[in-house]
Amino acid sequence: MNIYLPIAEMSVNVFLILGMGGGVGFLSGLFGVGGGFLMTPLLIFIGVPPAVAVATEANQIVASSVSGVLAHMRRKNVDFKMGAVLTIGGFLGSAFGVWLFTFLRGIGQIDLIILLSYVIFLGIIGALMFVEGSRAMLRRSRGTARRGKLHQHIWLHGLPLKMRFRRSRLYISALVPIAIGFLVGVLAAIMGVGGGFVMVPAMIYLLGMPTAVVVGTSLFQIIFVTANVTFLQAVNNQTVDVVLALLLLAGAVVGAQIGSKFGTRLRGEQLRVLLAAMVLAVCGKLAFDLVATPADLFSLGTAAGHG
Repeated sequence: MNIYLPIAEMSVNVFLILGMGGGVGFLSGLFGVGGGFLMTPLLIFIGVPPAVAVATEANQIVASSVSGVLAHMRRKNVDFKMGAVLTIGGFLGSAFGVWLFTFLRGIGQIDLIILLSYVIFLGIIGALMFVEGSRAMLRRSRGTARRGKLHQHIWLHGLPLKMRFRRSRLYISALVPIAIGFLVGVLAAIMGVGGGFVMVPAMIYLLGMPTAVVVGTSLFQIIFVTANVTFLQAVNNQTVDVVLALLLLAGAVVGAQIGSKFGTRLRGEQLRVLLAAMVLAVCGKLAFDLVATPADLFSLGTAAGHG
């Protein structure tokens, strides 16, 4: 059964979109990420213009993240104080990111920037997480797994404005999570992601948060930042397709609840390796599409017209 998307100006299969929403929602609950790093490329793969995919996916991430947070709250795996500090930086970053998105769209370069951003960030983050997670699994299999925090004390931890985060058992400068939140806010606006693929490793390796708390706290911050991005994109660029967003929401809410239950059955390093493998797979597909010769050479001109 097909339905017409007014902003994307195309028809899609309802069950395909519902299935995509459910699958990405499952990953959201499982890994503590918004799922946009996967959903936005999937929407682009089925023909949705990149600008519309980015703005609409930010809206879908809100619902899947709310569903995931509720599940983690019941297990007391959310550091609300840390989430609030991250959100402050996220609001600032998302406002700047939407302004940059509008500027790039105006000069006709937003589609290219979106694809390049995905290839660069997914490639770097995926490779780093895969290497570290694989080493941790190897140490565990050999019986030499190291206990303690995964991060090392560096100059960032000597910055002023220190705060105590009791749920995460940390006493660090608030400037560090604010800076992380700012970066994630920019990525949310430009790439249509919750930023979990950056937020999760940053919270583990830079802030030193326990992996169990990272997932729920990441989703908590993602809710507010992506909601802000959705509002700003709708007002400034009119690229939010409500029909597409509602279909994605319906599947995502159910998927996130199921994913959060499966996440408790896996160790931290197993989660990191699985997430890294998925990130690298998406990165590889996008990189191939950038360099591959189109089947229809005139499709380049058509894509530019959507900007």
